[in-house]
Amino acid sequence: MRLKIIFGLAVIGILAGIASAYLFGLQQKTQPPAFTPASNPYAKGIYANGLIESVQGSGENIALYPEVSGTIQALPVPEGSPVTAGVPLLQLDDRVQRATTDQLGAQADAADAQAALARATLANVQDQFAKQQASHALDPRSVSRDAFDSARHGVEVAQASLEAAQQQARAAHKAFEAARVLLSKYTLTAPADGTVLAVNAAAGGYASPAGVYDGTTGAMVPPVVVGNAQQTLAVRCYVDEILIARIPDPAHLQARMFIRGTELSIPLEYVRRQHYVSPKIELSNQRTERVDVRVLPLVFTFRKPEGASLYPGQLVDVYIGEK
Repeated sequence: MRLKIIFGLAVIGILAGIASAYLFGLQQKTQPPAFTPASNPYAKGIYANGLIESVQGSGENIALYPEVSGTIQALPVPEGSPVTAGVPLLQLDDRVQRATTDQLGAQADAADAQAALARATLANVQDQFAKQQASHALDPRSVSRDAFDSARHGVEVAQASLEAAQQQARAAHKAFEAARVLLSKYTLTAPADGTVLAVNAAAGGYASPAGVYDGTTGAMVPPVVVGNAQQTLAVRCYVDEILIARIPDPAHLQARMFIRGTELSIPLEYVRRQHYVSPKIELSNQRTERVDVRVLPLVFTFRKPEGASLYPGQLVDVYIGEK
């Protein structure tokens, strides 16, 4: 009986092994790709990574940093809002600097009062000296020599006191003006008309001229980024230095952009090149990306298609060819 059980288990094991080998040997049907990877549309096209950005006459999107450090009190303009030049975008705690400015303003007012008093004193002694001069001219014996000299010296002292008071007033006003300028640095304003593309800070956080700390990446980032979020956007692509010689002449250059994760490709219009080869550092934020490559930035513009989800900062694939 025991041998029959062992024999039966052995047969079952053999059958299970044969079934498993058959099942694992079957070829699994390949899943269709979520999208078609970008392919080179040009016979001799070159590839480059690209970043979408807002259209700028020169340079890039405007990353705004405060010139002073402090706790953030308010961020009055949310992301995506249009702004005009001079609109406050970030307010730091300025209570200490405001109190200092008010104190220096009061000192400037006091210095003005001292200068006014010195001016009145000079006018008084000048009037007294003028009277003694007139009396001396009519009758030299009417004014003693000692009184005449004292009145003249009094005018000289009053003039010197006025000059000193005026210098103190000027110094006080310069200190007050410097404090006012420093106080204005606690309010970060829009440098030009545009759109708030990103707000990387929150009220209660700490901001410095180096930016604000990003807890996700562990890096310092600008508190506010301003650009032009319009239907016409730009893409800045980075061509590897070994491919620079293959960039066509601008008159014959054409390019096409491919949006990752979609079947969408968009023709690009050449704008300019940066004319400066710079290191390519963490363009895609991939740990395997080489950081010892140098690249030449080229800027293109394109018209945003209706219904397309495209935003500044988006990573895209660009192929550059020749007409």
